[in-house]
Amino acid sequence: MRDIFVEKGIKPMLIGQQREAFDSGEYIYELKLDGIRCIAYLDGAGTDLRNKRDRKLLSHVPELRDIHRQITGTCILDGELFVLKDGKTDFYEIQKRVMMNDPFKLQLAGARYPATFVAYDILYREGKLLTEYPLMERKELLAASLRENERIGVSRYVESGGRQLFALAKEQGLEGIVSKKRDSRYYFDRRTRDWIKSKVLDTEDCVICGYLRKEDNRISLILGQYGENGLVCRGHVTLGASLKALREHGYRRRDSAPFSEVPRGNEGAVWLEPELVCIVESMPTEKEAFRQPVFRGIRDDKEPWECCFRGRQSD
Repeated sequence: MRDIFVEKGIKPMLIGQQREAFDSGEYIYELKLDGIRCIAYLDGAGTDLRNKRDRKLLSHVPELRDIHRQITGTCILDGELFVLKDGKTDFYEIQKRVMMNDPFKLQLAGARYPATFVAYDILYREGKLLTEYPLMERKELLAASLRENERIGVSRYVESGGRQLFALAKEQGLEGIVSKKRDSRYYFDRRTRDWIKSKVLDTEDCVICGYLRKEDNRISLILGQYGENGLVCRGHVTLGASLKALREHGYRRRDSAPFSEVPRGNEGAVWLEPELVCIVESMPTEKEAFRQPVFRGIRDDKEPWECCFRGRQSD
């Protein structure tokens, strides 16, 4: 019989809708953490942390190597891997960590901004798959299976007041909230409207297709997303005055634009292979172009073809 704890490779359930915060007795409400989605395989033998693409992460956050000691039995947990900076979760810092390989640099980074894993779901316990259990039953099992400390915790939620929690998240400069249907089941590798996000700022994942050097010597990235007929240009976002962020991820130049034709105003661009994915944060708008876009970092847990035009696909 298939044992998903032994086989690993779980692809988590994903948020299927974004909308304004709301109140409903059918949902619970959690804060949305700005980190890396992570599946934790924990048993008496040790800790195994993996991202959505099944890449092992524990070597990049060695301070979490003993979190398996905080659970009872054998568990698979779904949650968020993050670091706190100035009292807030910071995606850039945790993404920087998972790109490091030097043990000394990892030790320094861990001492300055130690990582934490917060679980918001339990998928497996003592040989039993729990995905058919309603969410609230899984929440109870999660709380009963885990002893919290400074490196591992359980996501807190409220059972009413979604709008109020969102207002608090906005006031504190946090990312937003997630509303989850109380009786929802868990579906591997599926985007479901049983989970709904409400974000203070919109974020989208875009493919980096090239760059332009501006008059002030700053670099403007050319962004794309995939539509029905291939890559669609989504405009630009300012990277800064250095290509360091791209060099760290190994970008490759190409001779021509990856679009069907060169977008107007980009005739002098340096074109890149559409391989790197970045996060763009912007003010909410009904228009197709980004409003006041901000570059938030490069992510390596998403494939370029997953960046879909007209889709709010960040999780």
